[in-house]
Amino acid sequence: MAHINAASGGWPRRFQVALASGLIAIGLVAASAQVPPKPTQPLAIVAELDGIIHPISAEFFTGVIDQSDTTGADVVVFVLRTPGGLLESTRTIVSRMITSRAPVVVFVGPSGARAASAGFIITVAADVAAMAPGTHIGAAHPVSGSGEPVDETMAKKAASDTAAYARTLAEARGRNAALSAEAVIESRAFTDHEAIAAKPPLIDLVVPDVDQLLRELDGRTVRRFDGRTTQMRTANATVRRVAMTRRQRFLSAIAHPQVAYLLMSLGILGLTIEFWNPGAIVPGVAGGLSLLLAFFAFQIVPVNTAGLLLIAFGIALLLLELKVPSFGVLGVGGIVALVIGSIMTTNNVPGVRLQLRTILPAALILAAGVLGLGRLALKAQRRPPQTGVEGMIGEIGRARTALAADTAGQIDAHGEIWRGVSREPLAAGAAVRIVAIDGLTLLVEPVDRPAS
Repeated sequence: MAHINAASGGWPRRFQVALASGLIAIGLVAASAQVPPKPTQPLAIVAELDGIIHPISAEFFTGVIDQSDTTGADVVVFVLRTPGGLLESTRTIVSRMITSRAPVVVFVGPSGARAASAGFIITVAADVAAMAPGTHIGAAHPVSGSGEPVDETMAKKAASDTAAYARTLAEARGRNAALSAEAVIESRAFTDHEAIAAKPPLIDLVVPDVDQLLRELDGRTVRRFDGRTTQMRTANATVRRVAMTRRQRFLSAIAHPQVAYLLMSLGILGLTIEFWNPGAIVPGVAGGLSLLLAFFAFQIVPVNTAGLLLIAFGIALLLLELKVPSFGVLGVGGIVALVIGSIMTTNNVPGVRLQLRTILPAALILAAGVLGLGRLALKAQRRPPQTGVEGMIGEIGRARTALAADTAGQIDAHGEIWRGVSREPLAAGAAVRIVAIDGLTLLVEPVDRPAS
């Protein structure tokens, strides 16, 4: 009985020890929870765009912002240099910038760069807009994206709509809405000094490079598009640079109007060579690939249908020049149609103009190629046949046996023995000329006679 009491008296002590240990552990956990965790190093995503704003550029912008959202980046910085681009692609970019989890900074740089037309709207829409010294922004007046002529009323509507869009973005960011509208309506452009000195300013900072930009942004309070405010943390940030993929770089390169036009010219010239000289293979393959790439580029960059029709009409006139004696009128008309069509075809991207120094040499080379190949083809068609039975007409042979007038004999011709007939006597071994073929019989005459 005493043993049982001793055992039962030992359980409370063990329970007390376990309870005390548990309380101590809970206290340590609570104390550690009250200590704030050490802050992680900030992450800055930096991407650079130097080119036209089109669907491939929009895909790149949205991809970079998607990556920043998934990685928890503290800031997204776009280094922007662009002559302009398509308004629809600009709206896609701006819409994704507004919904970005991290603040989006647009930096126009380095010195000497510009963000014109569509680039101006993207800059105004950013959470933070910055420019390098010696850069400029603005000139955002819209033009027809379809390439078709627009009357004055429609042009005013398009400009008014784009100006309202720019004002909306500027007001939401606390920037100069009046100057933003003037950049659209009056195509005004602003230097970095003019943009930062405006009241209110068009931009937030003028800095020489991205490193200085990140230092200036640290601790800055930014007002997001929805009205929320956030304090930026960029001191000693880890910079992760994101570039276009190979696919995006390739598609962006061929989507340039000048590249698309040159691809179209090379494609037409290559197919012309193949049509005039069937079996060459290489010109046909290269021309077909170039033309397909040009058509793909024309799906990205808006083209003028009338311009394409003028180019086709110019080539048709050049081909007619080979058939119809027009004393060069058709040829000159074809070249003029080619040049005018080229100017109209790829001249619809705002801020981007296809220069005459590109159009004239390409059009002249294309015209010279079509005319030259056509003349060679016609000359080849007019030459007598060089193969087959018809190719033997005019060849020289030898009388294998003596031939009486209008009496058949044997003729050595073309490395073979033929049955031959002559209208006058021929001695064995005499040189003869083939003047006609009737089945397997050659009609010949002496070589010393003038050709019949």
